[in-house]
Amino acid sequence: MFTGIIEDLGSVLTCRHRADSAVLKIETHLPPSSFQLGDSVAVDGACLTISRMEEGVLTFVVSHESIRTTSLKFLNTNDVVHLERALSLGSRLGGHLVTGHVDGLGEIVDKKNQADNLDLTIAADENISPYLVPKGSVAVAGVSLTINQPRGNRFRITLVPHTLAKTNLGKWNPGKKLNLEADILGKYVHHFTGPRTHNAINKNLLVEHGFLAPDDLEG
Repeated sequence: MFTGIIEDLGSVLTCRHRADSAVLKIETHLPPSSFQLGDSVAVDGACLTISRMEEGVLTFVVSHESIRTTSLKFLNTNDVVHLERALSLGSRLGGHLVTGHVDGLGEIVDKKNQADNLDLTIAADENISPYLVPKGSVAVAGVSLTINQPRGNRFRITLVPHTLAKTNLGKWNPGKKLNLEADILGKYVHHFTGPRTHNAINKNLLVEHGFLAPDDLEG
């Protein structure tokens, strides 16, 4: 679990594609003592597992599914990526709850300066549109942001000077593909209140939502 508050701008050293996966090496300024093998790290919002550590370098083996469904497939050597370590219990939640499970891709379609701020308009995959609500939260390339003026599958975000200084969002231009993760609370609300084929409460429904164990169906 993450918060969408970026801790470091990492530099891609290598991104080597294999038949069913990819090996990604990223240079980071975060202290080596803060990582262990097997730790989760959000890379541009995609949750990856550390498979190897060297001084200032993290190596990840990225699954075929992650390559297929995220913007990681567009990475090249020397690209800059957002890095965030997993949230620890007792830490302040400065952004919102982010799982690192990317829902789809967005594309920057407009970029406008507004005094000291910067407005980006992003077109999202259609499956994300139901979760785009005014003043709701969204993770854009792993950054926790507030949604302004959602219209259909498009929404606007405003980047304040601190966000511009701590992330790479202000350097990207229209056409850039970004990982998007909708607010997990919104996804659960949509799941439980969305249309169903029937509203009857039965054992299958209770098993589906964890109130009964599958073995209880045999009774």
